[in-house]
Amino acid sequence: MTSQTTIDKAGPGDATPPGASGTTPGKGLRGHPWFTLVTVAVGVMMVALDGTIVAIANPAIAKDLGATFAEVQWITNAYFLALAVSLITAGKLGDRFGHRQTFLIGVVGFAAASGAIGLSDSIALVIVFRVFQGLFGALLMPAALGLLRATFPAEKLNMAIGIWGMVIGASTAGGPILGGVLVEHVSWQSVFFINVPVGVLAVALGAWILLDHRAKNAPRSFDLLGIALLSGAMFCLVWALIKAPEWGWGAGSTWGFVFASVAGFAAFAVWETKVKEPLIPLALFRSVPLSAGVVLMVLMAIAFMGGLFFVTFYLQNVHGMSPVDAGLHLLPLTGMMIVGSPLAGVMITKVGPRIPLAGGMAFTALAMYGMSTLETDTGSGVMSLWFALLGFGLAPVMVGATEVIVGNAPLELSGVAGGLQQAAMQVGGSLGTAVLGAVMASKVDSDLEGNWARAGLPPLTPEQAGQASEAVQVGVAPVAEGTPAAIAAKITDVAHDTFISGMSLASLVAAGVAAVAVLVAFLTKRGANAEAGAGVGHI
Repeated sequence: MTSQTTIDKAGPGDATPPGASGTTPGKGLRGHPWFTLVTVAVGVMMVALDGTIVAIANPAIAKDLGATFAEVQWITNAYFLALAVSLITAGKLGDRFGHRQTFLIGVVGFAAASGAIGLSDSIALVIVFRVFQGLFGALLMPAALGLLRATFPAEKLNMAIGIWGMVIGASTAGGPILGGVLVEHVSWQSVFFINVPVGVLAVALGAWILLDHRAKNAPRSFDLLGIALLSGAMFCLVWALIKAPEWGWGAGSTWGFVFASVAGFAAFAVWETKVKEPLIPLALFRSVPLSAGVVLMVLMAIAFMGGLFFVTFYLQNVHGMSPVDAGLHLLPLTGMMIVGSPLAGVMITKVGPRIPLAGGMAFTALAMYGMSTLETDTGSGVMSLWFALLGFGLAPVMVGATEVIVGNAPLELSGVAGGLQQAAMQVGGSLGTAVLGAVMASKVDSDLEGNWARAGLPPLTPEQAGQASEAVQVGVAPVAEGTPAAIAAKITDVAHDTFISGMSLASLVAAGVAAVAVLVAFLTKRGANAEAGAGVGHI
């Protein structure tokens, strides 16, 4: 094995997976499928963890740096915006230059940006480096999937993606627990500093173990105008979703960005039919299973991320739990994803993706319906039941939809397919938070005044009603300082009951979205191009 590029003479559709290991023997452990999986899992864990761990640190950051609420929101929004906009382009970079290189650059950049945030002394610097985190995270996520696709033979790919999905699910759900421990016992800076040693480990493992893979038909040029059009369209879409709660869904500014996004996507589609090497060949979407997998990933993320958004407020603000306790109460969800993802990989390998995907979304719909029945005094046992069922439902969807998208794309577009998978999750998560947030706000606005009056509380001025509604939407009781205990108790009851009614309606909407996804799941099938990987074009 040398460092020189050697590309297999067979086309991606003609590649034959070599042997049981799924890779050509190299020096030591280089290119070993399972060690490759461990390596990319370490890198992906950083990105997934950062999606939720930072939320716990936000109050401490705001206090230490004197940040406003809007500035604190941008700590999260800047990260997700940069990540969503650049994922597909980053996947294309991996297809062009090799997934090993882009993965390592992504890990180094992400870890460096994390360290820079920990050293920042202003909220502006924190937000700027969060953007860099998102950009470098976008490099390594599709590259990780590209490496798995090229390293594992078809019969083991689902198991590998299952473990990959388990890492993402566990990291996402475990973020609040780890974040709570670090903020409470160390500092908010430690939430970011922890990525530095993890990044060093991922780079060391990557330099030692990862083997690059390139298909014969890998792209040789860049569709710069296509990149600009797609990035602009994605930016306008995600920006509209982020700002809609502030501007209002009927506001001209919100719809202006929505229309700009639609126009951008339309212009992108037209251009892609004219350019020699398009960013995303539109023929890719002639594959009904691949298109269904992308839609399924969006719907799953709407139901999961949108629904889970309110659960954290429910646990902390209604039940009065600490961030660590709230995270521990979500362990049934995490645990079922950890156990269920590899099992889902085995099942999908044996019976194909349709039944596991449809069943997973059906369980997700049932779990979201169950969460709509939660009350202010619901016990931990009942909560755990619905959280566990949600994790059990999500596991096969995370694994199966990913395999359907990546496995139905040609090998030379595995990075783009990985970018599509991740972009679908990011857009779905943003859409779920925005839409279900609007449902919650509407329900709270319609119920709060009547509940307030029926409790015999003094009428609110329009300004007070607006402030009270904003507080109640996150489960906080708008009790002014010095309020008598009896009145404060009534306000708290009204606030929590109104929040519960809003969360219940939002959960029912999420259940409906999951039910629609059951039908979409029946359009999927096993990846037609999965056999093209496993050992093509070792470098």
